[in-house]
Amino acid sequence: MRLHTTTWGSGDRTALLVHGLMADHRTWRRVGPALAERGYRVVAVDLRGHGLSPRAAGPEEYRPADHADDLVETLSGGVELAIGHSLGGLALAQAAERLKPARAVYVDPAWHLGAGPDGYRPEVFVRGSTLTRAQIRSFNPDWPDEDLDTEMASVRLWDQRSAYGLVDFIGTDLWPDRAVVPSLVTLADPSVLVSPEAARMLAGRGFTVRTVPGSGHTIHRDDFDGFISALDGWI
Repeated sequence: MRLHTTTWGSGDRTALLVHGLMADHRTWRRVGPALAERGYRVVAVDLRGHGLSPRAAGPEEYRPADHADDLVETLSGGVELAIGHSLGGLALAQAAERLKPARAVYVDPAWHLGAGPDGYRPEVFVRGSTLTRAQIRSFNPDWPDEDLDTEMASVRLWDQRSAYGLVDFIGTDLWPDRAVVPSLVTLADPSVLVSPEAARMLAGRGFTVRTVPGSGHTIHRDDFDGFISALDGWI
């Protein structure tokens, strides 16, 4: 599937941005221009079922492998830098060997979907799509107004069936067995997806791991300056 893309800048190096579940390219509204200022041509995709990209036929076509295949199909040229958040980090890791970016950054990646009442439950995300602006503000008090607006707009375009495409992967091992390219993992503080033990495991597999103090899961929105600082040496 060819994905809808949004581009910032016209540099001779390409940066790919891949959002998480329920979001779209607009989650990168500050990151894209910041990378463009650093000499990149920045391409942000809308994953299938998100934003302006096509919808799949059903939940069975919203697997991590489907998202990874779409990235490879859409990005025909070389990628210097690839950044994936949450579900986007999962898709990017599964596409990395084929995309072969010079460097990859995984932002609080969804490499393990926990089981049980506190684990991954698609209905929680579906209910979350009905939150009011005030409720989103209560969960994300540090977000600028524009991020609240884009979140509201993004979830109204989101195909809720995509949440159910991950059900078969709950409790399974989706951790990359190695860093196929030089790779940075940036984590929330604390991360609900990557435990301290898992972070040490990733470091042993060749990943550089950094935590952005005080940030939540959507690090680039919770603490934009901290997120950019965490990329020091990688962008």
